[in-house]
Amino acid sequence: MVMFLFLVIALAVVVAAVTLAVVGGGNESGPLPEAAPERLQDPLPADRPVGREDVESLRFPLAVRGYRMSDVDDALGRLGAELAERDARIAGLESALAGARAAATRPTLDKSWHPEDQQ
Repeated sequence: MVMFLFLVIALAVVVAAVTLAVVGGGNESGPLPEAAPERLQDPLPADRPVGREDVESLRFPLAVRGYRMSDVDDALGRLGAELAERDARIAGLESALAGARAAATRPTLDKSWHPEDQQ
């Protein structure tokens, strides 16, 4: 019985010590300061197009239930806009290439040749 009473008192002392440490322990500093929310350390570059290395090195900070939705939404929005811009550029270049190929395969008319000269 004495051992049980000793363990209960020891447990109460440990709980009190932890509680005092968390709430400030009578210091004037008060409770523990709020931690600043973890933010994205290396966001996607704003001054140049996003490259493969940028996407591979992108790491999102963890939040309580996974990743911070705003960081992920920002990164996905930026990647989506850049992909749409590249798709539009590729479509324009493919259209220009098709036009150049069509112009190259059309027979050119020699200005010195006239159909009337053949009769």
